[in-house]
Amino acid sequence: MKSRAAYFGVFTALALILSYVETLIPIQFGAPGIKLGLANLVIVIMLYKTDRKEALLLSVVRILLAGFIFGSMFSIIYSLAGGIFSLFVMKFLAGSGRFGVAGVSMAGGVCHNIGQLIVAMIAVETYQVGYYLPVLLIAGVLTGAVIGTAAGEVLKRIRSLEFQ
Repeated sequence: MKSRAAYFGVFTALALILSYVETLIPIQFGAPGIKLGLANLVIVIMLYKTDRKEALLLSVVRILLAGFIFGSMFSIIYSLAGGIFSLFVMKFLAGSGRFGVAGVSMAGGVCHNIGQLIVAMIAVETYQVGYYLPVLLIAGVLTGAVIGTAAGEVLKRIRSLEFQ
């Protein structure tokens, strides 16, 4: 139990560090609100290495902490909507065994953006925000592919690491 808590703490810290690093990247990805999602690298790894409930807990804890430290209440709400929706989809796809890590991550990236877009439509009380969907779908696939590929490589290297 102790080592499990220690791993959770390490992964939480790593996710927060990657969230911070992402705030330092001055590159705009062509459209407002689109970012690489470096912290999701840790979430995808947790999805494959631990109980899926722990991946959900880490995702929520990371979003709350990063939101309070680097963002705002709105960023927390948007991130929670996208993060929880994408994690449930990724859990389902990873559990099916039909998709590789990159495919699962791409679906997660797309679903994260869809979850945030739904919250945005509710917040601004118009469906016209939905016109942004094609851009968000492309961004979700591209960023999900990058994060999924990196997560797959990390998972190969830590194959023997067990979380107990």
